Formats: sequence, structure tokens, C-alpha cells
Amino acid sequence: MSTAATALPLAELLAHAADALAAVRAGRSLTDALAGVPAAARPGAQALAFEALRGLGRAEALRRRLAAKAPPAWVDALLLAALALASAEPPPYAPHTLVSQAVEAAKRRARPAAGFVNAVLRRFLREGEALRPAIAADPVARWNHPRWWIARLRADWPEDWQRLLAAAEQRAPMTLRVNERRGSVDAYLARLAEAGLAARALALPQAPAQRAIELAQPCPVERLPGFADGAVSVQDLAAQLAAPLLLGDGLPAGSRVLDACAAPGGKTAHLLERAELELLALDADAARLERVGQTLQRLGLSATLRCADAGAPAAWWDGRPFDAILLDAPCTASGIVRRHPDVPWLRREADIAALARTQAALLDALWPLLKPGGRLLYATCSVFRAEGSAQIDAFLQRTPDARLRPSPGHLLPLVDNADEPQPAARPLADGFFYALLERTDPSTGRAA
Repeated sequence: MSTAATALPLAELLAHAADALAAVRAGRSLTDALAGVPAAARPGAQALAFEALRGLGRAEALRRRLAAKAPPAWVDALLLAALALASAEPPPYAPHTLVSQAVEAAKRRARPAAGFVNAVLRRFLREGEALRPAIAADPVARWNHPRWWIARLRADWPEDWQRLLAAAEQRAPMTLRVNERRGSVDAYLARLAEAGLAARALALPQAPAQRAIELAQPCPVERLPGFADGAVSVQDLAAQLAAPLLLGDGLPAGSRVLDACAAPGGKTAHLLERAELELLALDADAARLERVGQTLQRLGLSATLRCADAGAPAAWWDGRPFDAILLDAPCTASGIVRRHPDVPWLRREADIAALARTQAALLDALWPLLKPGGRLLYATCSVFRAEGSAQIDAFLQRTPDARLRPSPGHLLPLVDNADEPQPAARPLADGFFYALLERTDPSTGRAA
């Protein structure tokens, strides 16, 4: 565990982590749940909640064998958090410490259940090693993902599904995008070194001329030199591909560009860092759109922001076609589970088909807004084929004036996406899908 995770009593942090885990199991996002945790406890509670969610399938299997009946929701969440941590390899705390601190958390928040928590966890200390083989045949316990999720990955990626599941349980690196209007990657590496932050430059997957920076250890953004002044942003390596893919060899100054689902604004900002554009950023969520504005303000960039549904252009489009469109479509987020370990437990299998319908509707609604010869970049942070290659194959079948340009397609969060060895065989980039589409003259099949 990090220093932040141990700065407060473990019992207090476990109680907050149990709050967050109970909220996720009730259908709330971990981000929303953690927002209610006191600021001083939030880093530690988040670290514990992340570890608990990464081991949730295993913890649930253990709890079913250790307790005949599930206790009330919060007590169950506390038990599951403690079991996930105690059964990790290696555990982040001594098992007896975890037990005593979990019991203390129960005494503070649910005193009548403290004896039950103590009995279940001490039974785990006695029987845990014998129970591991008993749960090994359960795929949910083995992979810490819902059964349907495992089956979908196995069907989509029969040779890679196990590595994808294993990668999702790892901690993600902290990757930076340098604002090259303010300085170079090499210059910023020097600033990091002066600040005592170890880092290295990395080439973007399938775009070796573009570089990002990976920190050796994550840190609060306040520690990043020049962050408040717009020198740098936090953005995953794969997400940094969007702007260079859409802009290609460059768009003329003043080109009209639409970022159709812009929040939280990382890709919006990257486009504006790289080119002088007339950019319209849309998002249907006013609060999330406000974050786009804050990001642009920090970076000293400007765009037209509008709260609107990208799938209903009649309500916001002025009739002028766009030179380029970025459609970072709503998706399951199945490619960024290591950053959001609550995602598999919040999603339902039916969500894939529902989101695929939304993605298809957005593609169909936005395509007529693109001028002939213009390009649309379709992106999702998903590894499911239904939200990537299958979606684009279907679009090309029904859209005669669409042509697929050379594109990365599915970028899987696997070690072999990279060009160099990695520490502890950890994937560098999140899972993404990119398809670059060009609008042609339907009478000739050629770009205008």
C-alpha cells in the first residue's frame, strides 16, 4: 500500500472502503462513491477499494464458504474488502492486522456485527489455504470478473482472453501528455527530474513519432511541475492516439472540427494543442461539459462548448459541414478496467447491445454532417468486438460513401502491443478501438 493508504488508522480506511464497495454493489460508480469520503481519507480509501474490487470475485467465493448467510450490505462489504486484501498474493498487510482492524471498523460502524466479522475472518486465517483449491474451479473467483464478461472475452479473443483478464487486475501507470505549445517532451522530462520524479518517454502505439511520458510512480497532479499552468496533462498512452489519427498530416488553420462526446476534455485539448481549429465540443451532460471548460482554461485553449445530444443534430447543428469529427462514443469501458475496477461489476451483459445501438445511431446521425473528403474518427475504450470491429463493419455495409482509412483497430492492453520490454510485464496502454473513416463521393467512390 502507498503512504497515503497508511496515513490514517487502517480501521477508518477500511470503513470508508466498505462504504465505497457497498455503493458499487448497489449500482453506483466508484468515483461517485469516493466523492463522499473525507478528503484526508480519500486516497487511502481509494487504494483499498481498488484492491478489494480487483479481488472481489475471489472474496465473494470465500465469504460464501465461510458464512452460511450473507450479512447486511455494509457488513458484507467490509468482510469482502478484508477477505480480498487478506487473500491477495502477497497481502498488503499482515493477515492478523487486517482481521483486528476490520473488527475495529465493525465496532465503530456496526457494533452488533463485530463478533460475526471476527469469527468469519479468523476462520479464514485458519482455513484459507485449504479453501483456495476449493474455489479455484470457479472462473469468477479465478479471474475476478463476472461470468458473462469472461465468456464474452473468450469468444472475442480466444487466444488472448486470459491475458486480458490478468492485465485488468494490474495497476495502471500514470501517463502524461506534454502540451507542446509550452515545451518539448525532453524539456519536461528534465523538469520532472529536477522535481525528483523519475519518468521515461514512450512512443505512442502505432505512432512512434509521437511521444508521451510515464511516471515511475503515480503522484498527485499538484506535484507535477507546471501542471496548473497547462504544461502537461494526465492521459493514457492509447488515448493520446486520437488527435494525431484525426489530424493526420495536418488540417488547414481554421478547419471546422466537431468533438461529439467531448467530456472530460482530454482529447478536445489535445486536438487544440496540435492545431489551430474552429472546434465545437459537445456533451449531453452539463456537469461533465463544465470539466471540459476547466481543462481548456488551464491549458490556455478555447473552443465552443455546447450541452447537447450529438445524436440529435437538428437541435444544435448550424448546417455548416465539418472537416473532421471525433466520435469518442459511449461504451462499456471494458478496456480501462485497471483504472476503473468497478466497471465489470456495474455492467450487465445487456449493456453491450444497448451501447452498440447508441454507437450506431451516433455514427448515422453524425456522418451527414461531414463534408466530402472529410474524416471521422470512431473511438471506444472497449475491447469488445461489438463496440469496435463489428460496429464499423456494419456501418461500412450500410454507408456507401464511407471508406475505412488505415487505422489501429483494436488495441488490446497486452504487453505485446509495445515495442520494448516492460517492468513486471505490465501493459503500457489501455484497451481502445480506433477506426478512421473518410467520406467519399458516392458516384465515384473516391475522396472529393
